[in-house]
Amino acid sequence: MENTKELRTWLDDMNLAHPLVIAGPCSAETEEQVLKIAHELKDSDVNYFRAGIWKPRTRPGMFEGVGEIGLRWLKKVKEETGMKTCTEVANAAHVKLAIENEVDLLWIGARSTVSPFIMQEIADALQGTDKIVLVKNPVNPDLALWLGGIERLYTAGIKNLGAIHRGFSTYEKSKYRNIPEWQLAIEFQNRFPDLPLICDPSHITGNRAMIFDVSQTALDLNLDGLMIETHTDPDNAWSDAAQQVTPDSLKQIMKDLKIRKETNTEAEYQISLDNLRAQINVVDNQMIDLLGKRMKVADEIGALKKDKNVAVLQSKRWNEILGNMILEGESKGLSEEFVLKMFKAIHQESINHQEKIINGL
Repeated sequence: MENTKELRTWLDDMNLAHPLVIAGPCSAETEEQVLKIAHELKDSDVNYFRAGIWKPRTRPGMFEGVGEIGLRWLKKVKEETGMKTCTEVANAAHVKLAIENEVDLLWIGARSTVSPFIMQEIADALQGTDKIVLVKNPVNPDLALWLGGIERLYTAGIKNLGAIHRGFSTYEKSKYRNIPEWQLAIEFQNRFPDLPLICDPSHITGNRAMIFDVSQTALDLNLDGLMIETHTDPDNAWSDAAQQVTPDSLKQIMKDLKIRKETNTEAEYQISLDNLRAQINVVDNQMIDLLGKRMKVADEIGALKKDKNVAVLQSKRWNEILGNMILEGESKGLSEEFVLKMFKAIHQESINHQEKIINGL
Protein backbone atom coordinates (compact mmCIF):
# COMPACT_ATOMS: atom_id res chain seq x y z
CA MET A 1 0.00 0.00 0.00
CA GLU A 2 1.39 3.35 -1.03
CA ASN A 3 0.31 6.91 -0.27
CA THR A 4 -1.65 5.75 2.78
CA LYS A 5 -2.26 9.24 4.18
CA GLU A 6 -5.79 9.01 2.80
CA LEU A 7 -6.51 6.15 5.22
CA ARG A 8 -6.43 8.42 8.28
CA THR A 9 -8.95 10.88 6.81
CA TRP A 10 -12.03 9.30 8.41
CA LEU A 11 -10.46 9.56 11.86
CA ASP A 12 -9.07 13.06 11.33
CA ASP A 13 -12.48 14.23 10.11
CA MET A 14 -13.94 13.33 13.50
CA ASN A 15 -11.69 15.99 15.07
CA LEU A 16 -11.71 14.20 18.43
CA ALA A 17 -10.50 15.82 21.62
CA HIS A 18 -9.71 12.35 22.98
CA PRO A 19 -8.83 8.92 21.58
CA LEU A 20 -11.50 7.13 19.56
CA VAL A 21 -13.70 5.02 21.87
CA ILE A 22 -15.78 2.03 20.75
CA ALA A 23 -17.86 0.43 23.49
CA GLY A 24 -20.82 -1.83 24.03
CA PRO A 25 -21.58 -5.46 24.88
CA CYS A 26 -19.60 -8.41 23.61
CA SER A 27 -22.91 -9.79 22.34
CA ALA A 28 -26.31 -8.32 21.62
CA GLU A 29 -28.54 -10.51 23.80
CA THR A 30 -31.96 -8.84 23.84
CA GLU A 31 -33.37 -5.59 22.53
CA GLU A 32 -33.86 -4.35 26.08
CA GLN A 33 -30.24 -5.13 27.01
CA VAL A 34 -28.81 -3.40 23.93
CA LEU A 35 -30.88 -0.24 24.39
CA LYS A 36 -30.22 -0.06 28.13
CA ILE A 37 -26.45 -0.16 27.62
CA ALA A 38 -26.62 2.33 24.76
CA HIS A 39 -28.62 4.85 26.80
CA GLU A 40 -26.14 4.58 29.68
CA LEU A 41 -23.28 5.28 27.27
CA LYS A 42 -25.09 8.04 25.37
CA ASP A 43 -23.54 10.99 27.22
CA SER A 44 -20.04 9.52 27.59
CA ASP A 45 -16.93 9.76 25.42
CA VAL A 46 -18.03 6.74 23.35
CA ASN A 47 -17.91 7.45 19.60
CA TYR A 48 -19.28 4.12 18.33
CA PHE A 49 -21.65 1.69 20.02
CA ARG A 50 -20.58 -1.89 19.39
CA ALA A 51 -22.42 -5.19 19.75
CA GLY A 52 -21.62 -8.65 18.43
CA ILE A 53 -24.47 -9.90 16.24
CA TRP A 54 -22.75 -13.01 14.88
CA LYS A 55 -20.34 -14.59 17.36
CA PRO A 56 -17.77 -17.03 15.98
CA ARG A 57 -17.22 -19.48 18.84
CA THR A 58 -14.53 -22.09 19.30
CA ARG A 59 -16.95 -24.97 19.93
CA PRO A 60 -20.48 -25.74 18.69
CA GLY A 61 -23.27 -25.35 21.19
CA MET A 62 -21.94 -22.10 22.60
CA PHE A 63 -23.93 -18.89 22.12
CA GLU A 64 -23.22 -17.74 18.56
CA GLY A 65 -25.17 -14.50 18.51
CA VAL A 66 -28.78 -13.50 17.88
CA GLY A 67 -28.18 -12.96 14.16
CA GLU A 68 -29.97 -10.56 11.83
CA ILE A 69 -32.57 -9.41 14.38
CA GLY A 70 -29.77 -7.76 16.36
CA LEU A 71 -29.12 -5.38 13.47
CA ARG A 72 -32.59 -3.93 13.95
CA TRP A 73 -31.73 -3.31 17.60
CA LEU A 74 -28.58 -1.42 16.52
CA LYS A 75 -30.71 0.64 14.17
CA LYS A 76 -32.94 1.50 17.09
CA VAL A 77 -29.88 2.51 19.13
CA LYS A 78 -29.02 5.06 16.46
CA GLU A 79 -32.59 6.36 16.32
CA GLU A 80 -32.96 6.74 20.10
CA THR A 81 -29.47 7.91 21.10
CA GLY A 82 -27.89 9.33 17.95
CA MET A 83 -24.84 7.11 18.50
CA LYS A 84 -23.06 5.57 15.54
CA THR A 85 -23.02 1.77 15.52
CA CYS A 86 -20.63 -1.03 14.64
CA THR A 87 -20.49 -4.81 14.54
CA GLU A 88 -18.32 -7.70 13.37
CA VAL A 89 -18.79 -9.26 9.93
CA ALA A 90 -17.36 -12.60 8.85
CA ASN A 91 -18.68 -13.11 5.32
CA ALA A 92 -20.36 -11.38 2.37
CA ALA A 93 -23.87 -12.06 3.71
CA HIS A 94 -23.03 -10.30 6.97
CA VAL A 95 -21.67 -7.31 5.05
CA LYS A 96 -24.84 -7.03 2.95
CA LEU A 97 -27.13 -7.17 5.97
CA ALA A 98 -25.03 -4.69 7.97
CA ILE A 99 -25.07 -2.19 5.10
CA GLU A 100 -28.83 -2.62 4.64
CA ASN A 101 -29.33 -1.84 8.33
CA GLU A 102 -27.12 1.26 8.19
CA VAL A 103 -24.35 0.02 10.49
CA ASP A 104 -21.68 2.74 10.40
CA LEU A 105 -18.49 0.79 11.09
CA LEU A 106 -17.63 -2.86 10.48
CA TRP A 107 -14.80 -4.84 11.98
CA ILE A 108 -13.33 -8.13 10.88
CA GLY A 109 -12.42 -10.59 13.63
CA ALA A 110 -9.19 -12.45 14.29
CA ARG A 111 -10.59 -15.76 13.05
CA SER A 112 -11.52 -14.18 9.72
CA THR A 113 -8.25 -12.31 9.25
CA VAL A 114 -6.34 -15.59 9.14
CA SER A 115 -8.14 -16.64 5.93
CA PRO A 116 -7.24 -14.89 2.65
CA PHE A 117 -10.37 -16.44 1.12
CA ILE A 118 -12.66 -14.87 3.74
CA MET A 119 -10.86 -11.53 3.50
CA GLN A 120 -11.25 -11.49 -0.29
CA GLU A 121 -14.95 -12.37 -0.01
CA ILE A 122 -15.51 -9.50 2.40
CA ALA A 123 -13.43 -7.13 0.26
CA ASP A 124 -15.52 -8.00 -2.80
CA ALA A 125 -18.76 -7.44 -0.86
CA LEU A 126 -17.56 -4.03 0.37
CA GLN A 127 -16.34 -2.81 -3.01
CA GLY A 128 -17.93 0.50 -3.93
CA THR A 129 -18.98 1.38 -0.37
CA ASP A 130 -17.56 4.07 1.90
CA LYS A 131 -17.90 2.07 5.11
CA ILE A 132 -15.25 2.32 7.80
CA VAL A 133 -13.65 -1.12 8.17
CA LEU A 134 -11.30 -2.17 10.97
CA VAL A 135 -9.27 -5.38 10.75
CA LYS A 136 -8.30 -7.26 13.91
CA ASN A 137 -4.90 -8.93 14.02
CA PRO A 138 -4.92 -12.68 13.28
CA VAL A 139 -4.91 -15.15 16.17
CA ASN A 140 -1.21 -15.92 15.69
CA PRO A 141 1.52 -13.22 15.66
CA ASP A 142 1.80 -13.01 11.86
CA LEU A 143 2.27 -9.42 10.74
CA ALA A 144 2.29 -10.33 7.04
CA LEU A 145 -1.13 -12.02 7.34
CA TRP A 146 -2.56 -9.00 9.14
CA LEU A 147 -1.23 -6.57 6.54
CA GLY A 148 -2.29 -8.87 3.72
CA GLY A 149 -5.91 -8.76 4.84
CA ILE A 150 -5.86 -4.97 4.99
CA GLU A 151 -4.24 -4.78 1.56
CA ARG A 152 -7.06 -6.89 0.07
CA LEU A 153 -9.57 -4.31 1.31
CA TYR A 154 -7.42 -1.43 0.08
CA THR A 155 -7.08 -3.03 -3.34
CA ALA A 156 -10.90 -3.33 -3.48
CA GLY A 157 -11.10 0.45 -3.13
CA ILE A 158 -11.93 0.58 0.59
CA LYS A 159 -10.18 3.71 1.84
CA ASN A 160 -11.77 4.18 5.28
CA LEU A 161 -9.54 1.55 6.87
CA GLY A 162 -8.02 0.89 10.26
CA ALA A 163 -6.71 -1.97 12.38
CA ILE A 164 -7.45 -3.40 15.81
CA HIS A 165 -4.75 -4.84 18.07
CA ARG A 166 -6.45 -7.55 20.17
CA GLY A 167 -3.41 -9.59 21.22
CA PHE A 168 -2.20 -13.03 20.11
CA SER A 169 -2.94 -16.55 21.28
CA THR A 170 -0.22 -18.55 22.99
CA TYR A 171 0.17 -22.00 24.50
CA GLU A 172 2.31 -20.53 27.29
CA LYS A 173 0.91 -19.63 30.70
CA SER A 174 0.24 -15.91 30.86
CA LYS A 175 -1.75 -13.38 32.84
CA TYR A 176 -3.27 -12.27 29.53
CA ARG A 177 -6.02 -13.97 27.58
CA ASN A 178 -4.10 -12.96 24.45
CA ILE A 179 -0.52 -11.74 24.79
CA PRO A 180 -0.16 -8.10 23.64
CA GLU A 181 3.16 -8.54 21.79
CA TRP A 182 3.46 -4.75 21.80
CA GLN A 183 6.53 -4.90 19.57
CA LEU A 184 4.31 -6.12 16.72
CA ALA A 185 1.91 -3.23 17.23
CA ILE A 186 4.91 -0.87 17.16
CA GLU A 187 6.23 -2.48 13.98
CA PHE A 188 2.75 -2.17 12.45
CA GLN A 189 2.74 1.55 13.25
CA ASN A 190 6.22 1.98 11.81
CA ARG A 191 5.21 0.26 8.57
CA PHE A 192 1.94 2.18 8.19
CA PRO A 193 1.98 5.31 10.38
CA ASP A 194 -1.08 6.71 8.57
CA LEU A 195 -3.27 3.67 9.25
CA PRO A 196 -5.35 4.17 12.43
CA LEU A 197 -4.63 1.50 15.03
CA ILE A 198 -7.14 0.78 17.82
CA CYS A 199 -6.47 -1.34 20.91
CA ASP A 200 -8.91 -3.98 22.19
CA PRO A 201 -7.90 -4.38 25.87
CA SER A 202 -10.94 -6.58 26.56
CA HIS A 203 -9.62 -9.42 24.40
CA ILE A 204 -6.00 -8.84 25.36
CA THR A 205 -6.73 -9.18 29.07
CA GLY A 206 -9.82 -11.35 29.35
CA ASN A 207 -10.08 -9.70 32.78
CA ARG A 208 -11.88 -6.44 33.53
CA ALA A 209 -9.44 -5.64 36.36
CA MET A 210 -6.62 -5.26 33.82
CA ILE A 211 -8.48 -3.12 31.28
CA PHE A 212 -7.18 0.21 32.58
CA ASP A 213 -3.48 -0.75 32.59
CA VAL A 214 -3.53 -2.17 29.06
CA SER A 215 -5.53 0.84 27.82
CA GLN A 216 -2.95 3.21 29.33
CA THR A 217 -0.10 1.27 27.71
CA ALA A 218 -1.87 1.49 24.35
CA LEU A 219 -2.25 5.26 24.65
CA ASP A 220 1.37 5.60 25.81
CA LEU A 221 2.35 3.85 22.56
CA ASN A 222 0.28 6.37 20.55
CA LEU A 223 -2.46 3.97 19.49
CA ASP A 224 -5.45 5.89 18.19
CA GLY A 225 -8.25 4.53 20.32
CA LEU A 226 -9.83 1.77 22.39
CA MET A 227 -12.52 -0.87 21.91
CA ILE A 228 -13.82 -1.86 25.36
CA GLU A 229 -16.63 -4.34 25.94
CA THR A 230 -19.27 -2.82 28.22
CA HIS A 231 -22.34 -4.40 29.81
CA THR A 232 -24.80 -3.26 32.49
CA ASP A 233 -24.63 -6.71 34.12
CA PRO A 234 -21.28 -8.16 33.00
CA ASP A 235 -21.23 -11.10 35.42
CA ASN A 236 -24.35 -12.47 33.74
CA ALA A 237 -23.37 -11.69 30.16
CA TRP A 238 -24.02 -14.45 27.65
CA SER A 239 -20.43 -14.35 26.38
CA ASP A 240 -17.02 -13.24 27.70
CA ALA A 241 -18.43 -12.11 31.04
CA ALA A 242 -15.07 -11.71 32.79
CA GLN A 243 -13.72 -9.10 30.38
CA GLN A 244 -16.68 -6.71 30.28
CA VAL A 245 -16.97 -3.56 32.39
CA THR A 246 -20.03 -1.60 33.45
CA PRO A 247 -20.84 1.74 31.80
CA ASP A 248 -19.89 3.55 35.03
CA SER A 249 -16.56 1.70 35.13
CA LEU A 250 -15.89 2.64 31.52
CA LYS A 251 -16.56 6.30 32.26
CA GLN A 252 -14.14 6.16 35.20
CA ILE A 253 -11.49 4.47 33.06
CA MET A 254 -11.81 7.20 30.44
CA LYS A 255 -11.55 9.84 33.15
CA ASP A 256 -8.43 8.30 34.71
CA LEU A 257 -6.50 7.61 31.50
CA LYS A 258 -3.63 10.01 30.84
CA ILE A 259 -3.22 11.32 27.30
CA ARG A 260 0.49 11.86 26.65
CA LYS A 261 1.89 14.51 24.38
CA GLU A 262 3.55 13.10 21.27
CA THR A 263 6.68 15.10 22.05
CA ASN A 264 8.00 18.11 23.95
CA THR A 265 9.91 20.91 22.25
CA GLU A 266 11.53 22.31 25.40
CA ALA A 267 15.32 22.45 25.09
CA GLU A 268 15.90 20.92 28.54
CA TYR A 269 13.70 17.93 27.66
CA GLN A 270 15.47 17.36 24.32
CA ILE A 271 18.92 17.52 25.94
CA SER A 272 17.93 15.07 28.68
CA LEU A 273 16.29 12.72 26.19
CA ASP A 274 19.34 12.76 23.88
CA ASN A 275 21.60 12.00 26.86
CA LEU A 276 19.48 9.04 27.98
CA ARG A 277 19.24 7.71 24.43
CA ALA A 278 23.02 7.88 24.13
CA GLN A 279 23.26 5.76 27.28
CA ILE A 280 20.80 3.27 25.80
CA ASN A 281 22.91 3.06 22.63
CA VAL A 282 26.02 2.24 24.68
CA VAL A 283 24.22 -0.48 26.63
CA ASP A 284 22.69 -1.93 23.43
CA ASN A 285 26.13 -2.18 21.83
CA GLN A 286 27.47 -3.86 24.98
CA MET A 287 24.62 -6.40 24.86
CA ILE A 288 25.34 -7.25 21.22
CA ASP A 289 29.03 -7.67 22.08
CA LEU A 290 28.20 -9.96 25.02
CA LEU A 291 25.79 -12.03 22.93
CA GLY A 292 28.47 -12.43 20.27
CA LYS A 293 30.88 -13.69 22.95
CA ARG A 294 28.22 -16.05 24.28
CA MET A 295 27.71 -17.58 20.84
CA LYS A 296 31.47 -18.13 20.48
CA VAL A 297 31.32 -20.17 23.70
CA ALA A 298 28.30 -22.03 22.27
CA ASP A 299 30.42 -22.83 19.19
CA GLU A 300 33.13 -24.32 21.45
CA ILE A 301 30.49 -26.38 23.27
CA GLY A 302 29.21 -27.58 19.89
CA ALA A 303 32.71 -28.64 18.87
CA LEU A 304 33.15 -30.53 22.17
CA LYS A 305 29.78 -32.29 21.79
CA LYS A 306 30.66 -33.24 18.22
CA ASP A 307 33.96 -34.72 19.34
CA LYS A 308 32.26 -36.76 22.08
CA ASN A 309 29.09 -37.55 20.05
CA VAL A 310 26.75 -35.83 22.52
CA ALA A 311 23.27 -34.50 21.69
CA VAL A 312 22.85 -30.76 21.31
CA LEU A 313 19.86 -30.27 23.61
CA GLN A 314 20.48 -30.81 27.32
CA SER A 315 17.06 -30.24 28.89
CA LYS A 316 18.13 -30.45 32.54
CA ARG A 317 20.86 -27.86 32.04
CA TRP A 318 18.47 -25.57 30.11
CA ASN A 319 15.78 -25.72 32.81
CA GLU A 320 18.38 -24.86 35.46
CA ILE A 321 19.55 -21.83 33.46
CA LEU A 322 15.99 -20.66 32.88
CA GLY A 323 15.05 -20.95 36.55
CA ASN A 324 18.14 -19.07 37.68
CA MET A 325 17.69 -16.32 35.10
CA ILE A 326 14.03 -15.76 36.03
CA LEU A 327 15.07 -15.23 39.67
CA GLU A 328 17.98 -13.01 38.66
CA GLY A 329 15.74 -11.05 36.33
CA GLU A 330 13.17 -10.45 39.06
CA SER A 331 15.89 -9.01 41.29
CA LYS A 332 16.69 -6.53 38.50
CA GLY A 333 13.06 -5.51 37.97
CA LEU A 334 12.55 -7.66 34.83
CA SER A 335 9.28 -9.52 34.35
CA GLU A 336 9.24 -13.31 34.10
CA GLU A 337 7.55 -13.01 30.71
CA PHE A 338 10.37 -10.87 29.33
CA VAL A 339 13.14 -13.08 30.75
CA LEU A 340 11.49 -16.20 29.30
CA LYS A 341 11.20 -14.67 25.83
CA MET A 342 14.74 -13.32 25.85
CA PHE A 343 16.46 -16.49 27.04
CA LYS A 344 14.37 -18.75 24.81
CA ALA A 345 15.58 -16.68 21.84
CA ILE A 346 19.19 -16.83 23.09
CA HIS A 347 18.91 -20.56 23.70
CA GLN A 348 17.51 -21.17 20.21
CA GLU A 349 20.37 -19.20 18.65
CA SER A 350 22.87 -21.25 20.71
CA ILE A 351 21.25 -24.49 19.49
CA ASN A 352 21.47 -23.23 15.90
CA HIS A 353 25.18 -22.51 16.36
CA GLN A 354 25.87 -25.93 17.90
CA GLU A 355 23.90 -27.76 15.20
CA LYS A 356 25.98 -26.06 12.49
CA ILE A 357 29.18 -27.15 14.25
CA ILE A 358 28.00 -30.73 14.80
CA ASN A 359 26.70 -31.07 11.22
CA GLY A 360 29.77 -29.46 9.71
CA LEU A 361 27.86 -26.56 8.17
